Amino acid sequence: NFYAQIVDDTQGKILFGMSTLNKGLKGKIKNGGNVEAAVVLGEAVAAEAIKKGIKSVCFDRGGYLYHGRVKAFAETVRQGGMEF
Repeated sequence: NFYAQIVDDTQGKILFGMSTLNKGLKGKIKNGGNVEAAVVLGEAVAAEAIKKGIKSVCFDRGGYLYHGRVKAFAETVRQGGMEF
């Protein structure tokens, strides 16, 4: 499965988080650990962030290579209107 959080580093608060296990996304995803799931999650994260007025973030890939699921997620979030 794939997880993402939007964090305010200055206040040390998690603004929101999502994963491929969320009820609204689970029905759209057959396998939560593949590129297609990362794309669906990226669309949802970008939409929620824009809705909350968040347009710019620092992307932390958590040590994972920028390849496959991580790359697909990042590109989808950018296409959704977010800036890294």
